[in-house]
Amino acid sequence: MIQANIQEAKTNLSHLVAMALSGKKVIIAKYNNPVVELTPVNKVGGKRLLGQYKHKIELTDAFFEPLPDDMLEAFNNPK
Repeated sequence: MIQANIQEAKTNLSHLVAMALSGKKVIIAKYNNPVVELTPVNKVGGKRLLGQYKHKIELTDAFFEPLPDDMLEAFNNPK
């Protein structure tokens, strides 16, 4: 575990980020009291596959009908 005060963290931010990315626990403290932990952000998802919902979603003919006037008004003139 690595602990750095805020001033040290400002000076060495790139190094502390590298340490956190390598798996080390990095704590930033204020007056030697731990206040935050620096952790990597987990990457979400991956490649999206085209056609993954094929045959799982069905659009009826109603989907292609015009919207009612009151709904069109709400989209075109929001309050």
